[in-house]
Amino acid sequence: MSVLIVPGIGNSGAEHWQTRWQEKYADITRIAPASWDAPECDDWVAAIERAVQASGPQTLIVAHSLGCLAVAHWAHSRVTGGAATDTNGIAGALLVAVPDPDGPVFPGAARGFAPLPTQRLPFPSLIVASDDDPYAKADYAQRCAQAWGSRLYRIGKRGHINAASGLGDWPEGWRLLESLTGPGSASAV
Repeated sequence: MSVLIVPGIGNSGAEHWQTRWQEKYADITRIAPASWDAPECDDWVAAIERAVQASGPQTLIVAHSLGCLAVAHWAHSRVTGGAATDTNGIAGALLVAVPDPDGPVFPGAARGFAPLPTQRLPFPSLIVASDDDPYAKADYAQRCAQAWGSRLYRIGKRGHINAASGLGDWPEGWRLLESLTGPGSASAV
């Protein structure tokens, strides 16, 4: 099984758990959009598509922040564009710190990611949310989980669940990722 990392705006730096996972584990790749700092939704969706095609079946997607919105747009485009509803055999997606594109601190450079698709994702998914994320309130994560058919896991007060959260290699997150392929992985909130 392979893992595809979809970071947020600016990419994930050296201390971010996504980068640490990529350095620690085999079979992990990262999308390559044209720009990490001036994100365009269509470009990020195309980058996910290229990476999924290269990764093969049973890929697990690990998205953080803006990457979560890109995954939702990618899944929606695959289904509405006539592509297979299994989105190329994606085993599941761990969606961490889903930001609210209508929130007051959402980056202006990423406004093209709204409006957000609200259709059920065609693969098992788990949203991980923090109770004090500056980019989304906990009720926003709950609404996304309900719309996308995702399970929701609240991690307590961990900020934006990034390098500043002090998670290190975030072993709890890795266990959550592994839970996507176990029994009951497709159950919704």
